[in-house]
Amino acid sequence: MYKAVIVDDEPKAVQSLSWELSNFNSDIEIVQTFTNPEEALLFLDDYTPDCLFLDIQMPTMDGFQFLDKLNNKDIAVVFTTAYDEYAIKALKREALDYLLKPIDTDDLSEALRKIKKFKSRIVNSDKLENILLDFNAQNKKKKITISTEGKLIFLKLEEILFVESDGNYCTLFLIENQKILVTKKLKEIDSLLPDDNFFRIHNSYIVNMNKIKEFLKTEGYVVMDSGHRIPVARQRKSDFLEKL
Repeated sequence: MYKAVIVDDEPKAVQSLSWELSNFNSDIEIVQTFTNPEEALLFLDDYTPDCLFLDIQMPTMDGFQFLDKLNNKDIAVVFTTAYDEYAIKALKREALDYLLKPIDTDDLSEALRKIKKFKSRIVNSDKLENILLDFNAQNKKKKITISTEGKLIFLKLEEILFVESDGNYCTLFLIENQKILVTKKLKEIDSLLPDDNFFRIHNSYIVNMNKIKEFLKTEGYVVMDSGHRIPVARQRKSDFLEKL
């Protein structure tokens, strides 16, 4: 069963699409509908459906602006609109499909087929990642596996300088001025890294203890081999000093 969310400022359009999905496909469950895009974004910060049916033309925030603010990028997005001039732009924004209102049953069936294919690809990718993570754990954590931009990256622990959090995203700062952006929270990255090499020095930072060059005690900062200055949270300072 695939979980779906509908966002459309027109209640009649929400009702119509809900009826179509409920009556013509037994594989889709509508978990929530919204006529207010801001409320939908708050809901989607805590809940990840399999697919999102998103209206393009809404008064307070159009569908493209909504997509820019959506933190989770692993949702299959199907744009809906009454205006066909948005089609090319919608597809360029990596929408899975585009439905023109009033929605044709055959077009909806094709969109659902694409959703199932998309989710199957995500599930298989997650299975592969879990297998590789298990392998890395057995390999004494010499490497970690990071999934980003449709590929798996195998990182040696000594390549990682520190990790910086920005909400639902993290940036891994590597040696030789390299960076990797991933759609994971810091606690997820923290769970991949061994405690003997890495320490969460701040709510927004994890550092490689082997890459610290200086600790400025009065200022409350560490200086990494790269020259980056990372703040040490006051409540974590004593634990950090024990690790040094």
